[in-house]
Amino acid sequence: MTKERSFVNGWPFRYIGSMQKIMPCLWFDGQAESAAKLYISLFEDSGVQTVARYGEAGPGPKGSVMTVVFRLQGQDFMALNGGPQFHFTPATSFFVSCTTEAEIDRLWKELSKDGSVFMDLARYPFSRKFGWTSDRFGVSWQLNLADQGKGISSFLMFVGKQHGKAEEAMSWYATLFKDSRIEQVARFGPGQGETEGTVMHARFSLSGCGFMAMDSAQDHKFTFTPAISFAVDCASQEEVDELWEKLSEGGAKGQCGWLDDRYGVSWQIVPTALRELMADGDPARVNRVFAAMLKMTKLDIDGLRRAAKG
Repeated sequence: MTKERSFVNGWPFRYIGSMQKIMPCLWFDGQAESAAKLYISLFEDSGVQTVARYGEAGPGPKGSVMTVVFRLQGQDFMALNGGPQFHFTPATSFFVSCTTEAEIDRLWKELSKDGSVFMDLARYPFSRKFGWTSDRFGVSWQLNLADQGKGISSFLMFVGKQHGKAEEAMSWYATLFKDSRIEQVARFGPGQGETEGTVMHARFSLSGCGFMAMDSAQDHKFTFTPAISFAVDCASQEEVDELWEKLSEGGAKGQCGWLDDRYGVSWQIVPTALRELMADGDPARVNRVFAAMLKMTKLDIDGLRRAAKG
Protein backbone atom coordinates (compact mmCIF):
# COMPACT_ATOMS: atom_id res chain seq x y z
CA MET A 1 0.00 0.00 0.00
CA THR A 2 1.32 3.43 -0.90
CA LYS A 3 1.66 5.86 1.98
CA GLU A 4 1.32 9.59 1.21
CA ARG A 5 2.64 12.43 3.30
CA SER A 6 2.51 16.16 2.61
CA PHE A 7 5.64 17.84 3.94
CA VAL A 8 5.98 21.58 4.49
CA ASN A 9 9.49 21.59 3.09
CA GLY A 10 11.48 20.23 0.19
CA TRP A 11 13.63 17.56 1.81
CA PRO A 12 13.36 13.88 0.90
CA PHE A 13 13.14 11.09 3.47
CA ARG A 14 12.30 7.48 3.07
CA TYR A 15 9.56 5.63 4.92
CA ILE A 16 10.52 4.99 8.55
CA GLY A 17 9.85 1.28 8.25
CA SER A 18 12.61 0.70 5.68
CA MET A 19 15.50 -1.42 6.95
CA GLN A 20 17.83 -0.98 3.95
CA LYS A 21 21.12 0.60 4.99
CA ILE A 22 22.09 2.21 1.67
CA MET A 23 19.48 3.41 -0.81
CA PRO A 24 20.09 4.81 -4.31
CA CYS A 25 18.52 8.24 -4.79
CA LEU A 26 17.70 9.38 -8.34
CA TRP A 27 17.43 13.11 -9.04
CA PHE A 28 14.75 14.07 -11.59
CA ASP A 29 13.38 17.33 -12.92
CA GLY A 30 9.65 16.78 -12.42
CA GLN A 31 9.67 13.16 -13.66
CA ALA A 32 10.11 11.24 -10.41
CA GLU A 33 6.59 9.82 -10.28
CA SER A 34 6.52 8.86 -13.97
CA ALA A 35 9.88 7.13 -13.68
CA ALA A 36 8.88 5.20 -10.56
CA LYS A 37 5.64 4.06 -12.22
CA LEU A 38 7.55 2.79 -15.24
CA TYR A 39 10.10 0.90 -13.18
CA ILE A 40 7.63 -0.81 -10.87
CA SER A 41 5.59 -1.89 -13.90
CA LEU A 42 8.62 -3.78 -15.21
CA PHE A 43 10.11 -5.55 -12.19
CA GLU A 44 8.76 -8.24 -9.88
CA ASP A 45 8.42 -7.70 -6.11
CA SER A 46 8.01 -4.01 -6.80
CA GLY A 47 5.74 -1.18 -5.72
CA VAL A 48 5.50 2.37 -4.44
CA GLN A 49 6.04 2.64 -0.69
CA THR A 50 5.67 6.35 0.01
CA VAL A 51 4.93 9.55 -1.87
CA ALA A 52 5.85 12.90 -0.32
CA ARG A 53 4.48 16.15 -1.74
CA TYR A 54 5.64 19.73 -1.48
CA GLY A 55 3.80 21.92 1.00
CA GLU A 56 3.29 25.66 1.41
CA ALA A 57 7.01 26.43 1.72
CA GLY A 58 8.00 24.64 -1.47
CA PRO A 59 10.45 24.90 -3.08
CA GLY A 60 8.36 22.90 -5.55
CA PRO A 61 4.73 23.80 -6.34
CA LYS A 62 2.41 22.97 -3.46
CA GLY A 63 0.96 19.50 -3.87
CA SER A 64 3.48 18.40 -6.51
CA VAL A 65 5.46 15.22 -5.97
CA MET A 66 8.68 15.74 -4.02
CA THR A 67 9.88 12.17 -3.53
CA VAL A 68 8.74 8.66 -4.32
CA VAL A 69 10.22 5.76 -2.40
CA PHE A 70 9.69 2.57 -4.38
CA ARG A 71 10.86 -1.02 -4.39
CA LEU A 72 12.25 -3.02 -7.32
CA GLN A 73 12.87 -6.73 -6.84
CA GLY A 74 12.90 -6.20 -3.11
CA GLN A 75 15.37 -3.27 -3.15
CA ASP A 76 14.48 0.28 -2.11
CA PHE A 77 15.07 3.30 -4.33
CA MET A 78 14.16 6.96 -3.99
CA ALA A 79 13.13 9.25 -6.86
CA LEU A 80 13.46 12.96 -6.07
CA ASN A 81 12.11 15.92 -8.03
CA GLY A 82 15.04 18.22 -7.32
CA GLY A 83 15.13 20.45 -10.40
CA PRO A 84 17.36 20.79 -13.49
CA GLN A 85 20.73 21.06 -11.72
CA PHE A 86 21.98 17.50 -12.27
CA HIS A 87 21.80 15.00 -15.11
CA PHE A 88 22.27 11.23 -15.23
CA THR A 89 25.38 9.76 -16.82
CA PRO A 90 26.42 6.15 -17.54
CA ALA A 91 29.13 6.45 -14.87
CA THR A 92 26.48 5.17 -12.47
CA SER A 93 24.06 2.58 -13.79
CA PHE A 94 21.95 -0.30 -12.51
CA PHE A 95 22.99 -3.83 -13.42
CA VAL A 96 20.05 -6.22 -13.72
CA SER A 97 20.60 -9.97 -13.62
CA CYS A 98 17.93 -11.80 -15.63
CA THR A 99 17.26 -15.53 -15.61
CA THR A 100 15.23 -16.03 -18.81
CA GLU A 101 15.30 -14.83 -22.40
CA ALA A 102 11.72 -13.62 -22.09
CA GLU A 103 12.59 -11.47 -19.08
CA ILE A 104 15.65 -9.77 -20.58
CA ASP A 105 13.87 -9.17 -23.90
CA ARG A 106 10.88 -7.60 -22.16
CA LEU A 107 13.02 -5.35 -19.97
CA TRP A 108 15.20 -4.31 -22.89
CA LYS A 109 12.22 -3.39 -25.03
CA GLU A 110 10.76 -1.06 -22.40
CA LEU A 111 13.96 0.38 -20.91
CA SER A 112 15.59 1.16 -24.26
CA LYS A 113 12.44 2.73 -25.70
CA ASP A 114 13.13 6.43 -26.43
CA GLY A 115 16.50 6.08 -24.69
CA SER A 116 20.10 5.77 -25.91
CA VAL A 117 21.70 2.38 -26.55
CA PHE A 118 25.36 2.08 -25.51
CA MET A 119 25.74 -1.65 -26.26
CA ASP A 120 23.16 -3.57 -28.27
CA LEU A 121 21.37 -6.50 -26.66
CA ALA A 122 23.43 -9.36 -28.06
CA ARG A 123 25.88 -12.18 -27.32
CA TYR A 124 29.33 -11.06 -26.14
CA PRO A 125 32.48 -12.96 -25.08
CA PHE A 126 31.56 -12.24 -21.45
CA SER A 127 27.82 -12.96 -21.67
CA ARG A 128 25.40 -15.02 -23.74
CA LYS A 129 23.09 -11.99 -23.76
CA PHE A 130 23.85 -8.46 -22.56
CA GLY A 131 22.77 -4.91 -23.33
CA TRP A 132 23.48 -1.43 -21.95
CA THR A 133 21.04 1.43 -22.44
CA SER A 134 19.75 4.62 -20.90
CA ASP A 135 15.99 4.87 -20.55
CA ARG A 136 13.66 7.69 -21.58
CA PHE A 137 14.55 9.57 -18.38
CA GLY A 138 18.31 9.23 -18.84
CA VAL A 139 18.90 6.53 -16.20
CA SER A 140 21.36 3.86 -17.35
CA TRP A 141 20.66 0.13 -17.15
CA GLN A 142 22.82 -2.92 -17.88
CA LEU A 143 20.84 -6.10 -18.55
CA ASN A 144 22.55 -9.48 -18.35
CA LEU A 145 21.26 -13.01 -18.90
CA ALA A 146 22.96 -15.32 -16.42
CA ASP A 147 22.40 -18.43 -14.36
CA GLN A 148 22.58 -16.68 -10.99
CA GLY A 149 19.41 -15.38 -9.36
CA LYS A 150 17.65 -12.15 -10.18
CA GLY A 151 18.94 -8.94 -8.68
CA ILE A 152 19.75 -5.25 -9.21
CA SER A 153 23.18 -3.86 -8.30
CA SER A 154 24.43 -0.28 -8.38
CA PHE A 155 27.23 -0.16 -10.96
CA LEU A 156 30.09 2.38 -10.73
CA MET A 157 32.31 3.02 -13.77
CA PHE A 158 35.60 4.78 -13.02
CA VAL A 159 36.61 6.97 -15.97
CA GLY A 160 38.78 10.02 -16.66
CA LYS A 161 40.68 11.12 -13.56
CA GLN A 162 39.16 8.21 -11.64
CA HIS A 163 40.29 5.56 -14.10
CA GLY A 164 42.25 2.78 -12.44
CA LYS A 165 40.76 3.48 -9.01
CA ALA A 166 37.85 1.02 -9.00
CA GLU A 167 39.61 -1.58 -6.86
CA GLU A 168 40.96 1.03 -4.47
CA ALA A 169 37.50 2.58 -4.11
CA MET A 170 35.56 -0.58 -3.42
CA SER A 171 38.18 -1.78 -0.93
CA TRP A 172 37.95 1.58 0.85
CA TYR A 173 34.15 1.51 0.93
CA ALA A 174 34.25 -1.98 2.42
CA THR A 175 36.28 -0.67 5.37
CA LEU A 176 33.66 2.01 6.11
CA PHE A 177 30.51 -0.10 6.22
CA LYS A 178 29.86 -3.11 8.42
CA ASP A 179 28.99 -6.45 6.84
CA SER A 180 30.79 -5.58 3.60
CA ARG A 181 33.02 -7.68 1.36
CA ILE A 182 34.69 -7.91 -2.03
CA GLU A 183 33.04 -10.82 -3.83
CA GLN A 184 34.76 -10.98 -7.21
CA VAL A 185 37.42 -9.09 -9.19
CA ALA A 186 38.26 -9.77 -12.85
CA ARG A 187 41.02 -7.76 -14.51
CA PHE A 188 41.73 -6.68 -18.06
CA GLY A 189 44.42 -8.68 -19.76
CA PRO A 190 46.66 -7.89 -22.72
CA GLY A 191 44.97 -7.12 -26.01
CA GLN A 192 41.59 -6.27 -24.54
CA GLY A 193 41.66 -2.59 -25.45
CA GLU A 194 41.96 -1.40 -21.85
CA THR A 195 44.81 -0.86 -19.38
CA GLU A 196 46.12 -4.26 -18.38
CA GLY A 197 45.49 -5.09 -14.73
CA THR A 198 42.69 -2.59 -14.18
CA VAL A 199 39.25 -3.80 -13.14
CA MET A 200 37.16 -5.26 -15.93
CA HIS A 201 34.37 -6.41 -13.64
CA ALA A 202 34.00 -6.54 -9.87
CA ARG A 203 31.25 -7.35 -7.39
CA PHE A 204 31.13 -6.14 -3.81
CA SER A 205 28.55 -5.57 -1.10
CA LEU A 206 28.23 -2.76 1.42
CA SER A 207 26.07 -3.53 4.46
CA GLY A 208 24.35 -6.19 2.38
CA CYS A 209 23.62 -3.89 -0.58
CA GLY A 210 24.92 -5.05 -3.97
CA PHE A 211 27.44 -2.99 -5.94
CA MET A 212 29.56 -3.55 -9.03
CA ALA A 213 32.51 -1.62 -10.47
CA MET A 214 34.79 -1.36 -13.47
CA ASP A 215 37.54 0.83 -14.91
CA SER A 216 37.39 2.28 -18.41
CA ALA A 217 40.23 4.15 -20.10
CA GLN A 218 38.09 5.14 -23.08
CA ASP A 219 37.60 8.83 -23.86
CA HIS A 220 34.28 9.21 -22.06
CA LYS A 221 32.73 12.68 -21.84
CA PHE A 222 31.09 12.05 -18.48
CA THR A 223 31.84 11.09 -14.89
CA PHE A 224 29.97 10.65 -11.61
CA THR A 225 27.22 13.16 -10.83
CA PRO A 226 24.92 13.87 -7.85
CA ALA A 227 22.00 12.86 -10.09
CA ILE A 228 22.53 9.46 -8.44
CA SER A 229 23.56 9.51 -4.80
CA PHE A 230 23.50 6.91 -2.05
CA ALA A 231 21.53 7.71 1.10
CA VAL A 232 22.98 6.04 4.20
CA ASP A 233 20.70 5.39 7.18
CA CYS A 234 22.59 6.15 10.42
CA ALA A 235 21.34 4.99 13.81
CA SER A 236 23.39 7.42 15.93
CA GLN A 237 25.29 10.69 15.87
CA GLU A 238 28.52 8.73 16.27
CA GLU A 239 27.80 6.89 13.03
CA VAL A 240 26.89 10.14 11.26
CA ASP A 241 30.13 11.75 12.45
CA GLU A 242 32.30 8.84 11.40
CA LEU A 243 30.84 8.37 7.93
CA TRP A 244 30.69 12.11 7.29
CA GLU A 245 34.36 12.62 8.03
CA LYS A 246 35.67 9.46 6.40
CA LEU A 247 33.57 9.58 3.23
CA SER A 248 34.26 13.29 2.63
CA GLU A 249 38.03 13.00 3.16
CA GLY A 250 39.63 14.09 -0.10
CA GLY A 251 36.19 14.97 -1.48
CA ALA A 252 33.74 17.80 -0.80
CA LYS A 253 31.27 18.44 2.01
CA GLY A 254 27.93 19.86 1.00
CA GLN A 255 24.79 21.09 2.72
CA CYS A 256 22.21 19.11 4.63
CA GLY A 257 24.14 15.86 4.87
CA TRP A 258 25.22 15.63 1.22
CA LEU A 259 28.86 15.01 0.24
CA ASP A 260 31.05 13.87 -2.63
CA ASP A 261 33.76 11.37 -1.80
CA ARG A 262 37.33 11.39 -3.14
CA TYR A 263 36.18 9.60 -6.31
CA GLY A 264 33.28 11.96 -7.00
CA VAL A 265 30.55 9.57 -5.86
CA SER A 266 27.74 11.37 -4.00
CA TRP A 267 26.35 10.27 -0.63
CA GLN A 268 23.68 11.45 1.79
CA ILE A 269 24.46 10.81 5.48
CA VAL A 270 21.04 10.83 7.13
CA PRO A 271 20.29 9.97 10.77
CA THR A 272 17.20 7.89 11.44
CA ALA A 273 16.21 10.54 14.01
CA LEU A 274 15.81 13.15 11.29
CA ARG A 275 13.33 11.04 9.37
CA GLU A 276 11.39 10.48 12.58
CA LEU A 277 11.27 14.22 13.30
CA MET A 278 10.18 15.01 9.74
CA ALA A 279 7.33 12.52 10.08
CA ASP A 280 5.87 14.64 12.89
CA GLY A 281 2.31 15.71 12.16
CA ASP A 282 2.83 19.23 13.57
CA PRO A 283 3.76 21.58 10.67
CA ALA A 284 5.32 24.13 13.02
CA ARG A 285 7.72 21.56 14.48
CA VAL A 286 8.59 20.23 11.06
CA ASN A 287 9.29 23.76 9.82
CA ARG A 288 11.63 24.38 12.75
CA VAL A 289 13.51 21.17 12.08
CA PHE A 290 13.78 21.97 8.39
CA ALA A 291 15.04 25.50 9.07
CA ALA A 292 17.69 24.14 11.43
CA MET A 293 18.76 21.51 8.91
CA LEU A 294 19.24 24.10 6.16
CA LYS A 295 21.95 25.74 8.27
CA MET A 296 23.84 22.49 8.72
CA THR A 297 26.46 20.70 6.66
CA LYS A 298 26.84 17.52 8.70
CA LEU A 299 23.51 16.79 10.33
CA ASP A 300 23.40 17.16 14.10
CA ILE A 301 20.74 15.11 15.88
CA ASP A 302 20.71 17.14 19.12
CA GLY A 303 20.40 20.38 17.17
CA LEU A 304 17.50 19.01 15.18
CA ARG A 305 15.75 17.80 18.32
CA ARG A 306 16.22 21.18 20.00
CA ALA A 307 14.69 22.84 16.96
CA ALA A 308 11.72 20.47 17.13
CA LYS A 309 11.09 21.47 20.75
CA GLY A 310 11.31 25.17 19.87
